[in-house]
Amino acid sequence: MTEAKFNKAVEIVQALPKDGPIKPSQDDQLYFYKYYKQATIGDVNTSRPGMLDFTGKAKWDAWKSVEGVTKEEAWAKYVEKLVEILKAADTEESKGFVAQIEAA
Repeated sequence: MTEAKFNKAVEIVQALPKDGPIKPSQDDQLYFYKYYKQATIGDVNTSRPGMLDFTGKAKWDAWKSVEGVTKEEAWAKYVEKLVEILKAADTEESKGFVAQIEAA
């Protein structure tokens, strides 16, 4: 897996419209988040958010769960998950996104 493919996948995820036909679930979004953070920053480098910050805690816990994963492995996990979601959507747009990732 290359950094170019990862960067293309990140670009696609960030550009997906909230109400579009390709909708990653909340679990998928956390998956992307944790592997994005691991790929771009590495292991968790902040303290766990407070008790009332439910979203922050969920994100922190997700990121913490992939501690020790290499940058290259994080790229691969991120890209593989996006390709899986795109192939399941089976639209012309999603097929175009898969082609963009493969070409990167």
